[in-house]
Amino acid sequence: MNDIRLEPVPGCDAGLKQALSISGLPTEDLEDPGRSFFRAVTSDGGTDGYAGIETCGDAVLLRSIVILPEHRGRGLGKSPTKETLKAARESSAVYLATTTAAPFFENLGFVVVERGDVPTAVLATRQLSGICPASAAIMKLSRPPI
Repeated sequence: MNDIRLEPVPGCDAGLKQALSISGLPTEDLEDPGRSFFRAVTSDGGTDGYAGIETCGDAVLLRSIVILPEHRGRGLGKSPTKETLKAARESSAVYLATTTAAPFFENLGFVVVERGDVPTAVLATRQLSGICPASAAIMKLSRPPI
């Protein structure tokens, strides 16, 4: 497996938008303030995927973790997720919303939480207040990923 490093990209990055669109992930709010996105770059300069994080007061919302279709099934999702989490302050609670990847995130230390237990600032994000379906599982990082 190649070593992966993250390079910052703007929310308007065409590769980011295309990767999210192909995977059925939202793109409507990528250019809103408070978001940081990254391209997962292999040691040979190729792109494996993208990741993002959104600041929500004292918490953060992990979002837009996507591995390009041609690289899926090789265990590459863990590395960009872990590296993206390093962009969050250690004191920040980390949340995410997913409709399909709960088992993946459970293996990284996330647990499903009730909406009533999620900070208002996280629930007020465009992601959770309208873009993601109400059926999406909201998860919180309960331990550092291994």
